[in-house]
Amino acid sequence: MTAKKKRTSSGPVPSAKKKKQAKPPAPPTPEASRAPTAPPHKYSALDAAALVLRESDRPMSCPELIEQMAAKSYWSSPKGKTPSATLYAAIMREVQVKGDASRFIKTGPGRFAHRPDTKRS
Repeated sequence: MTAKKKRTSSGPVPSAKKKKQAKPPAPPTPEASRAPTAPPHKYSALDAAALVLRESDRPMSCPELIEQMAAKSYWSSPKGKTPSATLYAAIMREVQVKGDASRFIKTGPGRFAHRPDTKRS
């Protein structure tokens, strides 16, 4: 068996890095002291649909829900091609998974209403 040779570095030996000192925070400017106004609350598609159905008190189809959600500025599709199909699938998933605890009830083919016994704000 042959002995292994030690590798020698061809460059200079690395030195210890200097620690950077933290800069003190800059004094606040008059513009920065004003608190920005908070944007309106953005809802998820399901939350917005539940809110629209609660306010309307009538069953609606998913295209109607999408239209009302956009008109009331609760939610708008982020450039999706089929937002009503996505909303339909999400509502059906909640109905099937949560059962009686779901916020939605299916009233007919493609139509949903807000479940009256749920108390959500």
